[in-house]
Amino acid sequence: MGSRATSRGLDESIQKDSSTCSECGSKKTVQISQTGETVCAECGLVVSEKRIDYGPEWRAFTADERRARARTGSPMKQTAHDKGLSTVIGWRNRDSSGKKLSSERRAQITRLRRWQIRSRVHSSIERNLSQAMSELERLSSQMGLKKGVKELAASLYRKLITKKLVRSRSIDALAAASIYAALRLREMPRSLKEIGRHTYLDWKQIGRHYRLLVRKLGLRMPVPDPMNYVPKLIMNLELPAVMQEEVLKILQDAKNHGRLLIGRDPRGIAAGALYIASILTDNRVTQREIALIAGVTEVTVRNRYKELVRELKIEVK
Repeated sequence: MGSRATSRGLDESIQKDSSTCSECGSKKTVQISQTGETVCAECGLVVSEKRIDYGPEWRAFTADERRARARTGSPMKQTAHDKGLSTVIGWRNRDSSGKKLSSERRAQITRLRRWQIRSRVHSSIERNLSQAMSELERLSSQMGLKKGVKELAASLYRKLITKKLVRSRSIDALAAASIYAALRLREMPRSLKEIGRHTYLDWKQIGRHYRLLVRKLGLRMPVPDPMNYVPKLIMNLELPAVMQEEVLKILQDAKNHGRLLIGRDPRGIAAGALYIASILTDNRVTQREIALIAGVTEVTVRNRYKELVRELKIEVK
């Protein structure tokens, strides 16, 4: 039967299937899309007469048609307090045909919108999540963070609240701490002071909530790498690209040394290496300028500079 189907020019595909032929025991089958039959490729026995098509029953020839005919909606997202699963009543006061609603119908829709909002946020946890997700969105937007970082920060905060690991804590401080933790996990160099500049909170308060988050969730944070800070410093100081290669070379030698990076702020190490590279490549930058961009003091830049020069035996004129 498989040979006759091939002679008709039907669309067939031979594949390994979980169904086994009861006659010869073969697992190779031929699926005929026109008839929906599944046929054994060895002896020709019809194994199954019906095939389920899991695809859509409509066709789309353009991207606009595909979006208009799809019925699945947007995917779940952690940054929405309800993960985007609840129904939202639109703000336009028009019916399905585009006509304006009457005054009575408009008043009814307004009441429905009000109750719909109340039904979405009806418990203390959902109210907490709603406020926190708004703060996460605001902070992420002002700091220019990527979607992956926002989703990770929202996931960390959601774990804290839904598992009731913390109580009577500042929502804004926990949201800022979640963003800092997400940045640390993604190895993206942002400091607590930089996050604090976009909030009314003190960076030390954000740091306390960050340590609480790490302890409660049992996170193992990666050790900050000074190399991750170099591109940002080079860009903000508007230095040539050749500087970056020289700085990374110095930091790699410091890593191979072993003891230079232990117990020291990675921003300070990167700032000290950058100052050395500015002298070696004759692209002079003052310690004050580097300290201001790196978020450390001039004393830190000077001490890291001296340590790197002494331990790595770099000849600086």
